[in-house]
Amino acid sequence: MAYDLGVSDSYLSKELRNFLDQEGRLKSYPAKQRPKTLALFYLASKLEKDRRYSEKEVNQVLKDWHTFDDWAMLRRDLFDKCFIGRDPKGLEYWLEDTQPTLSSFGLER
Repeated sequence: MAYDLGVSDSYLSKELRNFLDQEGRLKSYPAKQRPKTLALFYLASKLEKDRRYSEKEVNQVLKDWHTFDDWAMLRRDLFDKCFIGRDPKGLEYWLEDTQPTLSSFGLER
């Protein structure tokens, strides 16, 4: 089961409608900061809380939810924006216990 980041999927889908295909996959990575950050919330919501992922497993989740074939960039951005953590060798990934909020990025609804 995917993790609730405090931002509903319906809200994210509405905000990202121009970036999602009919199956709800991210078809392009937004250039502007607001939709780019919302895309990260959307992708992070596809991960399970309290689960440890291998790099391969995180990549697969990201592959399942985007179509432009750059899971490494998405994984890096999720890490850089503190949605996910990883061990020092990058062998294990997880959703951070304390997730970013819209207001932590200066984005209010």
